[in-house]
Amino acid sequence: MEGAQENRAESSSSVLRSEEPARGPEVLPPEESESCSRSLEAAPKKLCGYLNKFGGKGPIRGWKSRWFFYDEKKRRLYYSRTAQDANPLDSIDLSSAVFDCKADAEEGTFEIKTPSRIITLKAATKQVMLYWLQQLQMKRWEFHNSPPAPPVAPDATLAGNGPALRLELEQEEVELEEFLCPVQTPPGLVGVAAALQPVPAMPLALQNISLKHLGTEIQNTMYNIRGNRQASGTGHGPPGEDSPLSGEPPRAEQPLPSDPSTPDPADSPKPTPKSSLTANLLQKAKRQNNTFPLFAEGLTRNRTAQEKVLALEQQVLMLTKELKSQKELVRILHKALEAAQQEKRASSAYLAAEDKDRLELVRHQVRQIAELGRRLEALERERESLAQTASLQEQQVRELQQHVQLLMDKNQAKQQVICKLSEQVTQTFMRPPPQPSVPSGTADRDVLSQQEKMEHLKDDIEAYRTQNRFLNSEIHQVTKIWRRVAEKERALLMKCAYLQAKNCQVESKYLAGLRRLQETMGSEANDCSELLRQLIQEALQWEAREASAEGVELSPISEYDEYGFLTVPNYEMEDLKLLAKIQALEVHSHHLLAHEAVERPLRERWAALGDLTPSVELKQLLRAGVPREHRPRVWRWLVHLRVQHLWSPGRYQELLSRGQVHEHPAARQIELDLNRTFPNNKHFTCPASSYPDKLRRVLLAFSWQNPTIGYCQGLNRLAAIALLVLEEEECAFWCLVAIVETIMPADYYSKTLTSSQVDQRVLQDLLSEKLPRLMAHLAQHRVDLSFITFNWFLVVFADSLISNILLRVWDAFLYEGIKVVFRYALAIFKYNEEEILRLHDGLEIYQYLRFFTKTICNSQKLMNIAFNDMNPFPMKQLRQLRMAHRERLEPELRELERLKAEYLETRNSQAPAVPEDCASEDEVEGEA
Repeated sequence: MEGAQENRAESSSSVLRSEEPARGPEVLPPEESESCSRSLEAAPKKLCGYLNKFGGKGPIRGWKSRWFFYDEKKRRLYYSRTAQDANPLDSIDLSSAVFDCKADAEEGTFEIKTPSRIITLKAATKQVMLYWLQQLQMKRWEFHNSPPAPPVAPDATLAGNGPALRLELEQEEVELEEFLCPVQTPPGLVGVAAALQPVPAMPLALQNISLKHLGTEIQNTMYNIRGNRQASGTGHGPPGEDSPLSGEPPRAEQPLPSDPSTPDPADSPKPTPKSSLTANLLQKAKRQNNTFPLFAEGLTRNRTAQEKVLALEQQVLMLTKELKSQKELVRILHKALEAAQQEKRASSAYLAAEDKDRLELVRHQVRQIAELGRRLEALERERESLAQTASLQEQQVRELQQHVQLLMDKNQAKQQVICKLSEQVTQTFMRPPPQPSVPSGTADRDVLSQQEKMEHLKDDIEAYRTQNRFLNSEIHQVTKIWRRVAEKERALLMKCAYLQAKNCQVESKYLAGLRRLQETMGSEANDCSELLRQLIQEALQWEAREASAEGVELSPISEYDEYGFLTVPNYEMEDLKLLAKIQALEVHSHHLLAHEAVERPLRERWAALGDLTPSVELKQLLRAGVPREHRPRVWRWLVHLRVQHLWSPGRYQELLSRGQVHEHPAARQIELDLNRTFPNNKHFTCPASSYPDKLRRVLLAFSWQNPTIGYCQGLNRLAAIALLVLEEEECAFWCLVAIVETIMPADYYSKTLTSSQVDQRVLQDLLSEKLPRLMAHLAQHRVDLSFITFNWFLVVFADSLISNILLRVWDAFLYEGIKVVFRYALAIFKYNEEEILRLHDGLEIYQYLRFFTKTICNSQKLMNIAFNDMNPFPMKQLRQLRMAHRERLEPELRELERLKAEYLETRNSQAPAVPEDCASEDEVEGEA
């Protein structure tokens, strides 16, 4: 029975629902329409609007009205003549643009500066200008912090970049708020609503046309004409919509309502004329405006169609209100009908039932009444509690109102005091001095002019404040963008350097493999040896710049280093040329890998060092090496530290003038050695270079400075190194004095070279202690290391190590002394110990030791061996060994001098014997 009653109720309600569409068109309920409008407001706003752009040439140069809009996909700011144009006139790249506003310019004028041009724009008001500037700043920041590929849909611009970008944008907005408060969106002047506004009128129609983009202007005009014809020839609405409403003006600020996506089935399953009209207009707008991503929201091309749509929207709104009232009436009648039907069903069931069923129905009604009574009591209690809460809140509100009233009274009293004081100050400043001859009208005019000037000054101050705040925010953001770009560039350079280093290592291994294959094959005359020679020739001729992509040289292997030394030594033998190429690649690879990890932190430590004072930190920095930009300053300080007791002003010029008066006996030997100084350095081999003349003067001045030594072979290379670093003759002269007279022992460069010989014997003892396996191997093959190492000590490795490692040795040598030379000598043998142990022929070992120091490429590894693996290295032990070997060497030298003297005496005592068959010189001269 109850099921039948429910079916009848459903049928009656369906009858009522079926009658509803006949009463009026379907619209969404107010709640749903409000939610749709809120969703539209929550959607990301489009950056678009009309601005005046200054441009043109000749008589049409001036301000032109342009429609600007930002494309989220392409990340560029486009502009066209009107909002309905199909093709843009041009675009502005915001990735490297900066923005500027000037207080002394016209109101609303600002500039967009790109590397290629400067665009001057003018907004309608100052608020619109600030809004555009802030939005452009955010778009630029979004560009620099988003992936290069934009999302497919403009709505997903922020969502596609993830929460990280959204968080960065929010942080950027907060930071910019510290400089300039966010500007509210000007209603009707920016965004989609601005497209519905009429195009700003210009004094001359020709003035607004862009002759620079005349082809685009013609295309847009033809496209608009074709769009107007299509719009007038086809209709998408009811027949009455073609006639415009005469009494209703168009409303530009009224946004187009959105289409309901899912209509309520309880209202009507059929689409309404409004929704179909809006959908048709959307489709038409998309077909006509497919060039611009901005006009996908339903903007049409001709102004007549827009007025028709707005008029129809007004009708729809009126019908919506009427439908709402009709729906309310139907809903009330529906409820009354349901109540009557339910009462009818209950009465008929009560009459048709038996006594037992009637009694059960009565009991059921009683139970329902009791349940309703309990619910009523609960609601009553809840009402009382709410009433108590409301009374408490009212009491709190009254207290707060009283407190606010007190604060307002206090504030009003303060305002009165401030007003009185302001009036007194104003009267004091404005009261003119007593001038009885000046008329009162003139004084009033002066006061008014002063007040007008003050107002103008206040306006100027406010304009400058606004400009200052915006420029501060622009500087802040541009600085952050520059830092971000610099970090990206640094990371890319590190990656490129790493890849280039790996490439050098691969090429070095390839060349080493060719060299080993060449040594293994020997001189066999076959196809393989010919192919091998061809590969070696190609490898020697190949240069890094040929493989660089698009002609970009990241860090090529140059012919000379920064001090003029040949990067790839010029060996005459073919196998040594291949070895030199391998060495250059290894040096370049180590330099690239150590640049960021080692050299950059070292440069930062040197930059933060400040004044130079002897300390443990300075000692560690000197051992690690001095950067090139700091080396001249550091060496001057080290040299001055050594020779401050010998230095006197004008000493070097005095010695040079002495050499001009009298020729030194060593001048001839100096001239001979000048041409033999560093033949692998361009500064001493180039005929136009001034370094040989500087070196000649330095050596001659030193020969007069120290007559006991005069000149010794090797001093030319010491002075040449000083010249390459210090560049000044006098500084190089004092550096040579510091090495010879304060760092090295007294008779290190004497005729007997006594201290030099002592140090060679000390080195033999240290090698036996530190590298016993190597010394046993050399002793087995009767190899005397002094033939190799004597020159190391005499010129401090000037001819032995590559310049990058040599100058690091000198950095520590000038500070710590000759102990550094011992450390590096031991480290060089330790570095190549395994290679020497693999050789088992004395002549082969000598050939390897002749050039093996040039194969050392890793300066960091060599430094660690010298100052870490060779420890302990006490100076006391060095002195003791020197003393012991000097005691043994001096008798040997005396015995050698005695033998030499006896031989000369014996030879002089004997008359020169002439053979019988040979005539003497005197006889020959007499016969002549």
